[in-house]
Amino acid sequence: MNLNTGTAILGDAATQQQPGWAMFVPIGLMIVVFYFIMIRPQAKKAKAHAALLNTLRPGDKVITSSGIVGTVVSVKDKSVALRSAETKLEVLKSAVSEITERSGGESSES
Repeated sequence: MNLNTGTAILGDAATQQQPGWAMFVPIGLMIVVFYFIMIRPQAKKAKAHAALLNTLRPGDKVITSSGIVGTVVSVKDKSVALRSAETKLEVLKSAVSEITERSGGESSES
């Protein structure tokens, strides 16, 4: 068995160097994949939720993130007054997760 031929083959492969930018390509690809899988969908969801909160108005039936179902009585800058059964609650706008029924006039499809 001749060990010199094995080390010569490995030695030739070890002496071939890649360009400096080649090691950044896999990292760049991972960043791009991470953006399209994690960041972009979350940003779109946040934008849709902000649009939903901007269209809140009295009379809308909503569901909060904690599961409270109620009708919007009034809308303030950061909070919403809800009527649920015989109780009036004031919750943060950000807690409203869904509008189930719009008050008369405008349809929920946009």
